[in-house]
Amino acid sequence: MTQIGIMIEGQDGLNWPRWKALLQTAEDCGYQCIFRSDHFSNASGPEKDSLEMWISLAYAASHTKTIEFGPLVAPVTFRHPTMNLRYAAAIDDLSGGRLVLGLGAGWNAYEHRKFGIPFHDFPTRYRMLEEALQLTRSLLRSDGPVNYDGEFYHLNEAILLPRPARQNGPPILIGGNGPKKTLPLAAEFADEWNAVYIDLATYKERRALMSEYLEERGRSEADMKFSLMTRVVYRPTQAGLEAYLHESGISDEARHGGAMIVGTANEVIDQIAARAEAGVQRFMLQWMEMDDLDNLELLARDVLPQFAPKSLKPLDKPRAQKSRRRARGQKTQRMRQAPNIPKAPKVRRKR
Repeated sequence: MTQIGIMIEGQDGLNWPRWKALLQTAEDCGYQCIFRSDHFSNASGPEKDSLEMWISLAYAASHTKTIEFGPLVAPVTFRHPTMNLRYAAAIDDLSGGRLVLGLGAGWNAYEHRKFGIPFHDFPTRYRMLEEALQLTRSLLRSDGPVNYDGEFYHLNEAILLPRPARQNGPPILIGGNGPKKTLPLAAEFADEWNAVYIDLATYKERRALMSEYLEERGRSEADMKFSLMTRVVYRPTQAGLEAYLHESGISDEARHGGAMIVGTANEVIDQIAARAEAGVQRFMLQWMEMDDLDNLELLARDVLPQFAPKSLKPLDKPRAQKSRRRARGQKTQRMRQAPNIPKAPKVRRKR
């Protein structure tokens, strides 16, 4: 079954009113998951709201019932890996087993300098991530005390208590496309490999390479979940789509480069289907317009039923409309309370 969810850039203005509305809409409309970035700020200005990642996921655990969620991804530079793990295990239990623990090396030098967090060169951050994954897996899988003596991290008779309710705890996700660093690391430690902004031909190459790495480590493709995070631009009409693309400044090169998913319903369906045929099992569709809940709902209505199991009914329109009214009410209340909150950003992304 093809799973389709959304991904939110948490540093692009995410606050409590927006997060609550996004969670409610995503679950009511039938999205399988909602993931968010773990950043304190954008790589360059302007500065915007950025809701603390782990606090927001604790809220998601107790205020949703079905969707999966997680960080995409938590940089190892921000927090000691044992703290990331303690947060993740507790929130996973609170949600009844719906958290996915995405971990990464970090890349945004600006936010590290801004908040006084050491930002090492990539080889150092890669070794830090490798150690973090080693001790995270050990703490998740061991019912007894764990000792670890690495270059960066050290454990002395450490044990994760309470023990995770899920066997082996929340699944570990590693994201990235690098054939020499990221893919081998994911093959060694990850339960889910998340490709990022990648065209279909390159994805097929990386997917085949991942299969080789898994086999070398005595694992099969069944041991790994294959997901993709990429931006989606959807409008129900061609005229609306062209108007948005022009207004947002998305170049023709970016639109037709093969990494993004862009179009009306049939086009989006075809692009998702082609990637699913290549082996993508879960999609995290990057939704840049946090306040545009109407089109987020229309995307669910027009696209999700095409990938739902035959036993499931199409989106319940009255339920979705109720979600839209609730979200609009939250937006109105937010603007009354804090009229200086910026509208959803219109950005030109270079990947």
